[in-house]
Amino acid sequence: MTLEELKNARQFVVGTRQTKRVVEDNSARVVYIASDAEERITLPVVQACRQKGIEVRYVDSMALLGKACNIKVGAAMAAVIEK
Repeated sequence: MTLEELKNARQFVVGTRQTKRVVEDNSARVVYIASDAEERITLPVVQACRQKGIEVRYVDSMALLGKACNIKVGAAMAAVIEK
């Protein structure tokens, strides 16, 4: 599990709503999920990714994911967009 792809991505989205949207649009290449995020929030997105064949990578914490996305707060999930 590496966050380098996310850190170096040209286009990515951060947050549950945005990630869910790009998964539904089949625009996500890979989705990052924080292991300490609430399962009731993450499970629907993880299931959608599995159905669509989108890779899911788990990150140790919301704080690490937020930092990788260059934001000052934690993030439950983020996605690299393949456009």
